[in-house]
Amino acid sequence: MATIGTSALDVFPLALGGNTFGWTSDEATSHQVLDAFVAGGGDFIDTADGYSAWAPGHSGGESETVIGSWLKSRGRRDDVVIGTKVSQHPQFRGLSATNVRAAAEASLRRLQTDHIDLYYAHFDDPEVDLAETVAAFDGLVNTGKVRYVGLSNYSAERVQQWVSIAQGSGYAAPVALQPHYNLVSREPFEGQLAPVAAQHQLGVVPYFSLASGFLTGKYRTREDLAGSDRESFTAKYFTDEGLRVVEQLDRTAQAHGVALSTVALAWLQSKPTVVAPIASARNPEQLADLLASATVDLAVDEVAALDAFSDEVTRTAAERASESAA
Repeated sequence: MATIGTSALDVFPLALGGNTFGWTSDEATSHQVLDAFVAGGGDFIDTADGYSAWAPGHSGGESETVIGSWLKSRGRRDDVVIGTKVSQHPQFRGLSATNVRAAAEASLRRLQTDHIDLYYAHFDDPEVDLAETVAAFDGLVNTGKVRYVGLSNYSAERVQQWVSIAQGSGYAAPVALQPHYNLVSREPFEGQLAPVAAQHQLGVVPYFSLASGFLTGKYRTREDLAGSDRESFTAKYFTDEGLRVVEQLDRTAQAHGVALSTVALAWLQSKPTVVAPIASARNPEQLADLLASATVDLAVDEVAALDAFSDEVTRTAAERASESAA
């Protein structure tokens, strides 16, 4: 088990992503995935109030609704840690105090629970005074509707500001940070956010841990990806450098007799401050490889080899960005 930052939340070192629930997985299949995850030792479920508003015909909140129906039907609320987020639901955009409170109430109704274990500010809202937002989250903690606060998609500077406001005012400080971080997308996390996470003892819960499926090895060519549900999310990872990372993942996976996704998650779990990377499964059959990451110990030289190929992706991306800016 792993502890999320300075909280009392001890969780399995893998978080189950709920972005597929009610989207690419219907309710019945989603319930099967949740059942299998818990049966396999998992207990940390990640979602957001905006999932899956991006899908045609969806309005947001679908994932929370599916999780809520599972919690009610299974009676497993005390067995799991629920993390959800605010700011992106079409009816509750932004982080004003009024909106944060209203969105939390809506999430609680959909989840059919009286508390949220870990409540994230999903995206920064520069239109609202940060002190107002920090105070609103603290109010939810004080009422018992939220146990702990987390930040997602915040810059290092804004994380520092949030922590300073919380400490200066005696408000509940964040315990978790959810950044975009994986083998083919290491910045700005490693260079900017990781030091802040270490300084403030924030438990890191990376999203896009498998680069929207790219690091599973399922998509080796653009033709493999064409027409898939993940195409818009995954296409950006298709570079020569990215494919070389997948090749190294394949070699390491073969050495351990496991799937590429297992090694990609184990690599994240080997990194300082990372508590539990997030990975989603559209069906129960996909879960075994994800859960196996908790029991795979990568050797120092294996991590170093993956780092080296991954560094090439980071360097090339920086060079291309520099050329574009010139």
